[in-house]
Amino acid sequence: MLAGLAAALAAGGAGLLAASVRGRSGAPGGGRGAREGGRIGHAGAGGAPAGVRDRAPAVMRLLVRAGPALRTAAPPRDLEARIAAAGRPAGLRAGDLMAAKLAAAALGALAGAALSAPAPGRLALAVLVGAPVAGFLAPDLWLARRAGERARRIRSELPALLDLLRVGVESGSSLAQALRAVGARTHGPLAAEWRAVGRQVNLGVPLELALDGMAERAPLPEVRALRAALDRARRHGVPLGETLAAQARDARFALVRHAREEAARAGPKIQLVVALLLVPSVLLLVAAALLSALLGGGAAGALSS
Repeated sequence: MLAGLAAALAAGGAGLLAASVRGRSGAPGGGRGAREGGRIGHAGAGGAPAGVRDRAPAVMRLLVRAGPALRTAAPPRDLEARIAAAGRPAGLRAGDLMAAKLAAAALGALAGAALSAPAPGRLALAVLVGAPVAGFLAPDLWLARRAGERARRIRSELPALLDLLRVGVESGSSLAQALRAVGARTHGPLAAEWRAVGRQVNLGVPLELALDGMAERAPLPEVRALRAALDRARRHGVPLGETLAAQARDARFALVRHAREEAARAGPKIQLVVALLLVPSVLLLVAAALLSALLGGGAAGALSS
């Protein structure tokens, strides 16, 4: 019965997907204009740089294409911010990720139905329930991992880029020009954000709003502190070179502190691995040696008698 239900869900999903594709193809001009406008908005707001879509996992792109047939729930309010913090991989939007989550849940239900048939007792029920839940949460875990990797890269790049930005400002460039120049000469997620700020300022966006958008797309304490320091320097007339030098020092201190915190968190994990894996293995070896000695001694006594 479960296999039949899964097949029915798959057939219904395919029909809805075909209907949605026909509906979108009915208005090519509006759909293309919306897509072009969304692409320009993402590029101007510092979204994923060119080529990120090609590097995105093929499985995620497949799930995004299959998911609209199953999409019924509205995305959470913070989902768009989490996608932006991850660098908007593959140009994803909140609706696309929800589609991928629902498609992964459907695939998990199919896999759970297939794997639960030979499973015994309660294990079958656990597999049947857990597989779609795991499929639904898998895109969130992938997104959180991408956001964590991007945050680590931004944190490690920030001190050096701040030094370059200070040199550019002290040489006579404006802050927007220095951000664009440093971003153009360097690589990484923070450099891409600075290039996006420069493009937005060239298009007429106020620098303050562009920096606010950068702080939203890179929600790190160091980036927020930089944004606040730049705002204070603008309001109080403090030289930008001194402000950027102080921010570079603070960013280096924060990087060292974060590394120490990561090392401190790694200690209990290593102890847990030792307690759960190495200690039982050693005890089993000792028990096997003792059992062998006892059995060998008993056999020798029987032979001598």
